[in-house]
Amino acid sequence: MAEYEVSIPSDGLELSGVVSIPDDLKDGELRGAFLVLHGFGSTKESGNVMGPAKLLNALGYITLRFDMRGCGTSGGERGRVICLEQVADTQNAVTFLATQRGVDPKRIAVVGTSFGGAVAVYAGGVDERIAAVISNGGWGNGERKFRGQHSTPDAWARFMKILEDGPKYRAAHGRSLMVPRDAIVPVPVHVKDNMAKQEVKLWPANALQEFPAETAQSMFDFMADEVVGKIAPRPLLLLHSASDSVTPTEQSISLFQHAGQPAEMHLFSDADHWMFSEDNPRVWGVIRNWLKDYFPAVV
Repeated sequence: MAEYEVSIPSDGLELSGVVSIPDDLKDGELRGAFLVLHGFGSTKESGNVMGPAKLLNALGYITLRFDMRGCGTSGGERGRVICLEQVADTQNAVTFLATQRGVDPKRIAVVGTSFGGAVAVYAGGVDERIAAVISNGGWGNGERKFRGQHSTPDAWARFMKILEDGPKYRAAHGRSLMVPRDAIVPVPVHVKDNMAKQEVKLWPANALQEFPAETAQSMFDFMADEVVGKIAPRPLLLLHSASDSVTPTEQSISLFQHAGQPAEMHLFSDADHWMFSEDNPRVWGVIRNWLKDYFPAVV
């Protein structure tokens, strides 16, 4: 497999990416391709990116994995993670990938995990150039997602205070109120301990651990449920842990209920939120079969 680093223009910024091309690609041949999106404040080197990229390359697809603006080694204000800006980055990455050697510009798909899964669905709903969408642990209704993640009255009050204090702080100080990662998206301690025992990294060393309050507000306002139906008749695959410790499972169920056909949803009892990092063979099997039926690398 050949890999090369690329710089992707996006709204005046440069995004850092890596294109991977299977060794058996022949001169003049066109293949299906995938953008592989990372999760919340993560990077193109995360396990949830490298896992599906490796599988897709082995199946003959060209892939582009990249850091969203403000993340990893991409340009932009570090830590500024805004949902609709990541949708724009994804659309600009589609434009870029369509020009790369061997890529069929009419057959570019998107796969993403968690935050990236939500962005993948939204981008697919608003951009008809995206030929297929795979979402792992994504979400479709920001407010309802946060209510599930901050489930007690005290936790909800603390989270809502972030949204209330953010604009006041910026008005008073001329800069954003910065908030720890867990204050926005909490990860249970037992999950962190269990993943550490399995030597599975939740996120890369250079993943963001602090975000402006505007990030939380953008996630609260993000409604992929409202556009997922526009993906049809292009294929959609929704994957989720049956007992997700981070993003409530009902979020993918709701996306499926709002989707048109063809759409499939699979819930896994033996996996958690980082199922791509966990290298779960049942998950890879479902993806292989779905790709064979709906989006083969070569047509």
